[in-house]
Amino acid sequence: MLTIIGLGIIIAIVALLLTERVTPIIALSMVPLIGALIAGFGPADIAGFFESGLQDVANVAVMFIFAILFFGVLQDVGLFDPLINRVVALTRGNVIAVAMGTGVIGTIAHLDGSGASTFLISIPALLPLYQRLRMSPYLLLLIVSASIGIMNLVPWAGPIGRAAAVTGISPTELWRAMLPVQIAGFVILMIFAALLGLREQGRIKRLPAQDAQASPDNVVADAENGKALPPRFWLNLAIAVVTIGVLASGIMPPAYMFMLALGVVLLANYPKPKAQMERIKAHAPGALLMASIISAAGAFLGILSGTGMLESIATDLAHVLPHAMVPYLHLVIGVFGVPLDMLTSTDAYYFALLPVVEQVASTQGVAADSVVYAMTIGNNVGKMISPFSPAMWLALGLAGAEMGRHIRYSFFLLWLFSLVMLAFAYLLGLL
Repeated sequence: MLTIIGLGIIIAIVALLLTERVTPIIALSMVPLIGALIAGFGPADIAGFFESGLQDVANVAVMFIFAILFFGVLQDVGLFDPLINRVVALTRGNVIAVAMGTGVIGTIAHLDGSGASTFLISIPALLPLYQRLRMSPYLLLLIVSASIGIMNLVPWAGPIGRAAAVTGISPTELWRAMLPVQIAGFVILMIFAALLGLREQGRIKRLPAQDAQASPDNVVADAENGKALPPRFWLNLAIAVVTIGVLASGIMPPAYMFMLALGVVLLANYPKPKAQMERIKAHAPGALLMASIISAAGAFLGILSGTGMLESIATDLAHVLPHAMVPYLHLVIGVFGVPLDMLTSTDAYYFALLPVVEQVASTQGVAADSVVYAMTIGNNVGKMISPFSPAMWLALGLAGAEMGRHIRYSFFLLWLFSLVMLAFAYLLGLL
């Protein structure tokens, strides 16, 4: 019963987000409430689930508010303009080169294993470039998501850490075997980005003509001519570098670090309180909107987790396959890892589904590490198109994009990318 209700909640929310019938806040808050009531839980129980879920995302929501304000002010003072101009000049306005460069930046930015940090670093810097070249922000999200999928296989990232906790295998041991898959994944990513860039180039050529300033040639000319650095450039760059360095080191909580960094950058560029408040007000609506969506997502996850629906869904999914497919269960789950992450969430996938699959597969002599490889590689990009991921909502807010359109744009392409990496792992004998 919990599985049926939980699947109904998830399907309803995904359908509402895809069709854009209601705002995400309404879908994420109202639908789980109705499902919990149908399942027989009372107001007191639901209130507890809500508080638990909210606690899980509170830090992300607070970080989001101050991160958006911080990077918004950095954009206002022109910190990213020289970088953008340089990249545009180097690529000569070549959309394909920009798409491939996005993959490189996304891969490097995800060295710390944090999806939120990766989006915070890559999207604010690259989005203005995409806008100048009339490239789709959804392409930016797609390529950065694929980059995260590759780097999510490092031992300090979430998937391997979860899998290691479940199986008892050392995360470093798991990673060493998958390192060739990561290297191949990066090569695949470059090819992937080049093909997507070629497709995007064709789409841009079919767009209605705009004024001369919007053409790629003039964008490159403007970039080459705009060599003068904005005021206090090196000071603002130092503030940004120190902030990102502290985030990567983990010395201070991200939310508090962004709060402090916002104060420093405002004092450095806008000494008068009135000007400081004007900058905050300029970027506050978007930050508060997405923070409210993240909070609603926390309520949604709290209800599905607290009621036991997520665990029930993951367990039942492992039992619906025919008996003849049991020796290949880990491969089947790996192949469907991306859509399964959209149904169960990352935690449910690894903490509820993985133990069941590992136990069932072991009866047929399948090693535990093979189960981990199949499920992690097959699932490596699932979180990046899941409405259950706070980091994904952060990325959407930074890019000014919508979840429904992102899923429609990226789902099949990211699933294909995941399957190609899974096939390479199979050829290497990991599965």
